[in-house]
Amino acid sequence: MKTLKFDHDLAQMILAGHKTATWRMFDDKDLSVDDVVKIIDKVDPKNPSSWVIIGQGKVSEVTEKKLGNVTKQDMAGHEEFATKDEMLETYRRYYGERVTFETPVKIVQFEFSPSVGDTPTMAMLLDEAKLYTDGGSRGNPGHSACAFVICKLDDSVVEKSGYYMGIATNNQAEYYGMKIGLERARDLGIDKVTLYSDSQLVVNQMNGLYKVKNQELAPLHAELKEISSSFSKVQFVYIPREVNKIADSEVNRILDEQERKNRHKQKNR
Repeated sequence: MKTLKFDHDLAQMILAGHKTATWRMFDDKDLSVDDVVKIIDKVDPKNPSSWVIIGQGKVSEVTEKKLGNVTKQDMAGHEEFATKDEMLETYRRYYGERVTFETPVKIVQFEFSPSVGDTPTMAMLLDEAKLYTDGGSRGNPGHSACAFVICKLDDSVVEKSGYYMGIATNNQAEYYGMKIGLERARDLGIDKVTLYSDSQLVVNQMNGLYKVKNQELAPLHAELKEISSSFSKVQFVYIPREVNKIADSEVNRILDEQERKNRHKQKNR
């Protein structure tokens, strides 16, 4: 489930029923109508162990317009700003200097339901994380899988996952590993990511050092660039395969499991 994290004063406004909207830029949560998200109160922003889930929000309406075109009516259910300059400076504190009056903003209305005793997972408590990704193909092209591992900055694992892709190339699988890892980090509300991959080709393409000449990879590259823009910071770092053991093991586990399923199907024919 996706999460939305709020500073304590804003979370208290939600609990009191005074805040029923949030504004999001650069599609940082990819929210749409009927999405249900966990709402987290960052009681002490510097101490994630103090953070608590205060309830769930169900998205009821999404409107998109340029920040400079936001009106007083659009501030219903949201904290108000005395001037447009104050509004601009506020969102630059969240998203950086890339925010201008031309920046699209999603005005997200939600219906809030409080909850008691719901404990956030370790992954939900992260503002910054290490993300290890991998993809592999047995045949190239052949049966493929991708995987990701989200870690705290001390490299302790908080979440890992992946899936079988069917027939694909090794480079496609590497791109998909990055894609699902960044999407999951975005859903968890993680703001800063250092992504580690043992694919020197894909890392260099994401860093703009290599051109994307393969037409099958170009759409994946563009999609990954778009997802990356939803974070305040994303770094792509190449690492040797032996340093990427957990993500690599997850890919091989998924492929081994798929091979067992395929053999079982053949025996039962």
